[in-house]
This record gives sequence, C-alpha cells and structure tokens, in this order.
Amino acid sequence: MLSQEKPSTVPSIEASQTMLQMIIINPLVTRAIYAAAKLGIADLLKYGIKSYEELADAVSVKPLFLYRLLRALASVGVFAEEQEGYFTLTPLANCLVSDIPGSLRALTIINNESELYQVRGNILYSLQNGCNAFEHLYGMPLFEYYIQNPELGKTFDEAMTSVTAMDIAEIIANYDFSKVNKFVDVGAGQGKLLASILKAYPTCKGVLYELPSVSTGAVDLIKAEGLQDRCEIVGGNFLESVPAGGDVYMIKSVIHNWDDENAITILKNCHRGMKENGKLLVVEAVIQPGNKPCAGKFHDLAMMLVLNGRERTEKEYQALFEASGFQLTRIIRTMSLISVIEGVRIG
Repeated sequence: MLSQEKPSTVPSIEASQTMLQMIIINPLVTRAIYAAAKLGIADLLKYGIKSYEELADAVSVKPLFLYRLLRALASVGVFAEEQEGYFTLTPLANCLVSDIPGSLRALTIINNESELYQVRGNILYSLQNGCNAFEHLYGMPLFEYYIQNPELGKTFDEAMTSVTAMDIAEIIANYDFSKVNKFVDVGAGQGKLLASILKAYPTCKGVLYELPSVSTGAVDLIKAEGLQDRCEIVGGNFLESVPAGGDVYMIKSVIHNWDDENAITILKNCHRGMKENGKLLVVEAVIQPGNKPCAGKFHDLAMMLVLNGRERTEKEYQALFEASGFQLTRIIRTMSLISVIEGVRIG
C-alpha cells in the first residue's frame, strides 16, 4: 500500500506573496487611520451613522476622496459601511474618539505627523550609523524638539496620558500597594497614575517627581482629585537625583528612553534615595523570546529611530537591576502591553 503524504503546512509561494503584500502596504493603512484621526471623523460619528458627503462637508475635504479612504478603512475594521455611502463606528474606530478614556487619537496623530514619519523613512541611516535618525534629521533630541514646538509637545503629552490611562487599571489590578507608606513616582508626567494609586489606597502618601516644566502642570490635577494633602509635587532631573525617603519608587515608560549607562544612573539615584529594603517598580514592555508576535519588538525599533533607548528582555532588565544595586524579584505581566518589573534594594 502506498504511503500517503502529509499535507504541507508550509504556505504556498502565492499565499506568502499575498501575505507579504499585505504587510508591505501596512504603512498606507496607518496613514489612512492618521488622516481619519486628524480630521476627527470618529468624533463626527459617535452619535450615529452619517453619509460620506455629510462628513466631507463637515471637515472640508473632497467627498469622493473621503469615501475611498473610509471604504479602505472599513475593509480592515476601522469604521463600517452600513449601507452604500453611509458609515458608522466600529470598536476599532471608537478608539479614535477624542473624549473617551484611553483614546488613541492623539497617539495616532503624534506617531504620524511629518517628524516621526520622516524618521521612519530613515531607518537605513540608523542601521548604517548606529545612532538615532531623529537627531540626524532635526539636529536636537526628541524631547527638546517638543519643548521648542509646543503644539506637537501638547499632542505628545495627550498621547502619553491616554496610554497611561489604559495601563492604570492593569497596574492597580495586578500590584498590591496596601503596605506602601510613601510612594515616589519618578518621571510622573501629569500625575494621573500616581493620583489613581493614591485614590485606590487612602493610607498611602505620594511624591510626584518630574521636570519643573512638567510638574507644575500636575498641580491642578492633584487638587482636582483632592489629594494635595497626601501628594507632594517636586521638580527636578532624575539623571541628577530623586526625592529621598520613599519605600517604593515607580518609573513608568522612562527607562526605555535611555541607553544602559543613563538607565543605570537613574536606577542608582532611586537606590540612593529609597529606604533600606525599599522596592523599585519599573513599568515597561518586556520583549518576549521566540518568533511570536510581540509589540515590544516594534516599540524597540521606534526607540532605535527616535531616541538612544531600547525595549529590553527579562535578562537585560536583570542586568540593569544588578548594576544598580537591586535584585529583580518578579515580573508581573498584565493584559496591556506593559509589565511591572519589581526589584528590591540590596547593599
């Protein structure tokens, strides 16, 4: 009896070509989402279905061109064409509504404005020269550029606030702060994460630490949340020092902005400032081994292009912690893209 061949699990060349073509045109999908976000299409649809003519009139673009954009986006689940020429929100498109918690509109815009778009076009420069393309193109570091271009800086801050809003619930759900007396949020931004933790744990006191140009903007939020008696706002530079006396120090979405040398400087400053047996919580994406899809690997490419930082693996975080006087005790993975990397002070 002839043996039967097992069906091949290797995709045919035709299937592989089709799959790669879809990946190749992905930047055009991103740009189409950007155009819809910039025009505020999702905001116009949040109260119900509208025709492309109504939408085009509201945002002053050519109707048939807008129709082609929305039709393409509907094919990937961003908006839906309910009847010919009439569009509505989908769960994906709803993420582009401006005033919902965790809105991705600002993030979509800041990642696709001309500056970062041009940077991604210079990926070969970074690969060939071993340095970030942003400073090559614009002559200064990213954050200095945002200071000099405040409208872009404002959009960036809105984007980071939205990203933090998505992560807050996961951090609070997965980490127990009930035994924390004094909590120091290093590089705290506008203070939304710290405020949420203090509200969830009424016996905890907090210190919000950020550059003076940023920390002054947190005053209104802390007052609005009624936390001014439990939260101290301190301006400073974490590359130089951090406030002393905390038993837990959290650094969210900071370490990935820096190379190992500067990252160790920041962590050593936390080590110097915290109480004996204090804990360090670094909140970042952790790159997973193997070939499975991992958003952190593409975040790492973004860090390569715009900053001198990187996303890191568990082993790389362990090395950073050891070099800074900490023992990595556990990594708590969450349902969002971030993990809570816990370390204890030694020495």
